[in-house]
Amino acid sequence: MRKIKSNFFMSLDGVVEAPDKWHFSYFDDEMGAAVSSGFETTDTLLMGRVLYDEWAAYWPEHADEPFGDVMNSMKKYVISDSLQSADWENSEVIDGDVAQKVKEIKAQEGGDISMSGSATTVRWLLRHGLVDELNLLVHPIAVGEGLGRLFSPEEPTMPLKLVRSEAFKSGVLNLSYGPAEA
Repeated sequence: MRKIKSNFFMSLDGVVEAPDKWHFSYFDDEMGAAVSSGFETTDTLLMGRVLYDEWAAYWPEHADEPFGDVMNSMKKYVISDSLQSADWENSEVIDGDVAQKVKEIKAQEGGDISMSGSATTVRWLLRHGLVDELNLLVHPIAVGEGLGRLFSPEEPTMPLKLVRSEAFKSGVLNLSYGPAEA
């Protein structure tokens, strides 16, 4: 069965929103290798509507950038009740019984399903037991107030187990979590 692997750049205080404002000074060869390795087994992207709108506006015009050709050619599913069509190459909208449709996609032949961003979507998928790996590149910076965090105080307790960890020279921690054993 395919796995859903969710990937985030995260600050020490849990911020995942707007990494363009705090992340890039930490990006180095070690992080580049970690990000690249996340795509080695992936042949499908899963995202929420907001991230889809951002990436569908950006990547088709930047196919010559690193990952551009990968992002454009890969199969993409966008979870949305409001999006009527997905016009970005190889994109399809998932609505209705989303949990069942995601289970069906996971059961298909193919590589892993990767998610980057889409914190709201990841929280929902975690609550429904659909995320197999939560990969966090935790940056040694506290961003402060004003930006969205991966887990809000309203979220229910969600036990996870550490699968893998690595510390980069930059101080970034490369952490991978999976569902805790029931």
